[in-house]
Amino acid sequence: MDKGSVGAALIPPDAVNPSARERFRAWLADQAAAQSDRWRLWAPVAFGGGCAAYFALMTEPSLWPLLLAAVVTAGVWLGAKRRGLSRRWTLPLLMLACLAGGLAAAKTRTLIVAEPVAPAMSEPTVIEGWVVDVDSRGERGARVVIAPVRVRGLAPEQTPTRLRATVRGAPPPPGAPVRLFAILNPPPAPAAPGAYDFGRNAWFQGLGGSAFALGELRPAVLPDPPWRLALEMRVNAARFRLAQAIVARLGERTGGVAAAMTTGHETWIMPEDVQTMRDSGLAHILSISGLHMAIVGGFVFFAVRLGVALVPWLALRVSGKKVAAWAGLIAVGTYLIVSGAPPPAERAAITASIAFLAILLDRQAISMHALAVAAFAVLILQPEAVVTPGFQMSFAATAALVALAEAWPPRTREISAPWPIVWSQRIGGWIVIAVAASLVAGLATGPFAMQHFNRTAVYGLAANLMTAPVADFIMLPALAVGAALEPLGLGAPFLWLAGVGVDLMLAIGGWVASLPGAVRTVPSAPAAALPIAFLGVLFLCLWKGRLRWLGLPFALAVLVWPRAPAPDLWIGDGGTNAAFRVEHAAVVVRPGVRQFAVDLWSRRRGLEAVERPVEGWTCTRFACAPSRRDAASIAMWWGRRAPTMEQMTSLCASAPVVSVRAVVQSLPTTCNGRLVLDGLDYARGGAVELWRDGSGWRAAWTTQARGDRPWSRLGDPDFSDSGG
Repeated sequence: MDKGSVGAALIPPDAVNPSARERFRAWLADQAAAQSDRWRLWAPVAFGGGCAAYFALMTEPSLWPLLLAAVVTAGVWLGAKRRGLSRRWTLPLLMLACLAGGLAAAKTRTLIVAEPVAPAMSEPTVIEGWVVDVDSRGERGARVVIAPVRVRGLAPEQTPTRLRATVRGAPPPPGAPVRLFAILNPPPAPAAPGAYDFGRNAWFQGLGGSAFALGELRPAVLPDPPWRLALEMRVNAARFRLAQAIVARLGERTGGVAAAMTTGHETWIMPEDVQTMRDSGLAHILSISGLHMAIVGGFVFFAVRLGVALVPWLALRVSGKKVAAWAGLIAVGTYLIVSGAPPPAERAAITASIAFLAILLDRQAISMHALAVAAFAVLILQPEAVVTPGFQMSFAATAALVALAEAWPPRTREISAPWPIVWSQRIGGWIVIAVAASLVAGLATGPFAMQHFNRTAVYGLAANLMTAPVADFIMLPALAVGAALEPLGLGAPFLWLAGVGVDLMLAIGGWVASLPGAVRTVPSAPAAALPIAFLGVLFLCLWKGRLRWLGLPFALAVLVWPRAPAPDLWIGDGGTNAAFRVEHAAVVVRPGVRQFAVDLWSRRRGLEAVERPVEGWTCTRFACAPSRRDAASIAMWWGRRAPTMEQMTSLCASAPVVSVRAVVQSLPTTCNGRLVLDGLDYARGGAVELWRDGSGWRAAWTTQARGDRPWSRLGDPDFSDSGG
C-alpha cells in the first residue's frame, strides 16, 4: 500500500463528501421547522392515548394517583413554559401532561356514570317502570328503554336506572307506564375474547341490564316520575310522534329509513335493508353522525347566508356569514335534540358547533386546529369514545379530508373562457374532488372497518359516489325541511321528495350489494394492530412534508399483520350455542340461537357460519351430540336442569368436548379424558375459544380478556374507588 492509499484511508468519510450529510441534516431541519404550527395538534392524540391506556388496563386503577399525576405533569409543563424553556422540553412535557390527563379523565368519567347493574336472575321477574324511549329493532322483537321503578327481587339501591327491554308486538310510546314479566340479565358480555364489549358500552350509556318480556305488556300504576325523567319522556314522545308521522307519509320501508335519519328511531327499518346497506358500504347513512350534522348544518348555513344576501338593506348592516353561523348552531342543536342525542350524534354536534364557533371568531372553520379542538372537547366529555368504532372512523376520515384539502392545489381562474368550457372544467373538477374525497375517506376508515366489523364493501366507493349527490342535495335537506314543517301539517311535499331520495339510495345499495364479490370478510388482527394503524393514519394527516409517508406502513398494520390460527371450537356465553371449525367454515350446532353472537365470532375469525347438517347428529329438546365421535368435537346440553348420569355418559361417549349449561355435580367414568365445561365455568369465564393442543385443549375466556373492571363485574354495582 502506498502513502497515498494510507492517507486516503485515514481521511474521515465526512471530509470526503461532507455536503451529502449536511444536505440531509438541513433537509431534516426544514422538515421539523415545517411542523412549527403542527406540534400542538398532537396534544389531543396524547390525551386520547391516555384514555385508551385506561381502557386497556386489566385491573381498575385508583382515582387519586391518576389525578395527582395529571396535576403534577400539568404543573411541570406550565412551569417549563413560564421559565421560557425551549420546545424540546415543553413539547414532551405537554404530551406527558395530556397522557396523564386522559387517564384521569377516563377514570373520573367511569365514576360519574356508575349505576347499579342488574344481577343474572335465575327466575323471571316482574318489572314496573316508565318507557323512556323506543330503541332499534332486535332479533326477537321491538326494543324499548325503561326506567324501572320496581323490580321484584331487587332492593331499591340494586335497581338499575335504565334497562333495555325486548317486547312483543308494537313498542309502547315514550311516557307509558308499563308492567312486564321478563327475564332480567346484566348487559351482554363480549361474544368472544377480545370482541367488542357491549357491557362497557352499556355502562357508559347508563343501561344496567337487558330484559326479555315473556308476555304482553300491561299498564302499571306508578308514582309521578322526577321532573328530569318527565321532561326526557316528553321530548322522546314528540320525537316518536314525528317518526310515526314520517312513516305514515312514506310507508314503512321508505319511511322507516327516513325516520331513522331524522329522529334516530330504527324501529321500522327492514333487516334486509340494513344488510343491503352494509354490503354496499352505505350503512353509515342510516345512523345519525357527522355526515348528517354537516349536511343539515351546512344547508341551514348557506340558506340563511343566501337569504341575508338577497336583502340589500340587511346585508349592509349585519355579517351574513356570522348570522348564518348562528343559524347553523341552532340547527345543529335542534337536530341533536330531535335525534335523541345518541353518543355519535353528540360527537358530531360538538365538531360541527366548533366549526361554526370558528366562523363567529373569525377563524378558519375547516382546519386541523379546529378538528383538534373538537377531538379534545369530545374526549373530555366522553373519554370512552376513544374505543368506539364511530369516534375512530369519524375523526380518521375527517383528518384525512382536511389533510387532502390542505394538499389540494388551488384552482386556476379562467380568463375570458367560453361558458361551456368553464362549466365543463368545473364539473370535471367537482367529480375529481368527489372521487378523491371518497377514496381518501374510505382508505382512512378501512383499518377500523376491517378490525371492528370484519367486512369490506368492495364497491363501497362507487356506491358512495352515486349516493352522495342524492343524500347531500335532495334527501337530507328535504328531510330537514319536511321534519320542521310536519308538526304544522306542511311537510308532505318535502317528505315526498326525501322519500324519492331514500328509494333511490336503497335501489343503488341493492344493485351494488348484488354484484359478485361485493363483500369480503377480513378476520380481525391482534389488538395491537389497530392503535398502530390509527397512529399511522394520524401521522400521514398531521405531518407536513414528505416524511409523512413514514406513517404509511404503520397505517397498513391491520391489513398486513399476520393472523393467528382460528380456534377449533367456540362456545357462547352461558353454553347456549357453539360452533366448530371445519377448514374455513364455522359449523353452528344450534342455528338461529344467539345468531348475532355466532355471526360476530365467525366474521371476527374470518370464517363463514354454516348450519350443522341434520344427518350424523342425535338431537333432542335439550341436547345435541354427533352420532360418531370423529364427526365433531363437541356435544351440548343446554337444558337448565343438569343431565342424568346416563345422559352424561352418552354425551361424553360422543365427543371430546362436552358443554353443559347447568352445573354438574358428578361425572361418570366415561367422561375421563374429556373436557367437560358446565355452568360454573361459564359463570366465571363467559364465552370461550378452544384450540387443540396436542392431546389436550388450550382455552381463552372472555373474562380473562376483559379484566377486572366495573363493567365486567356482572351484577355487582359496588366497586371501590381505591382500585381493583
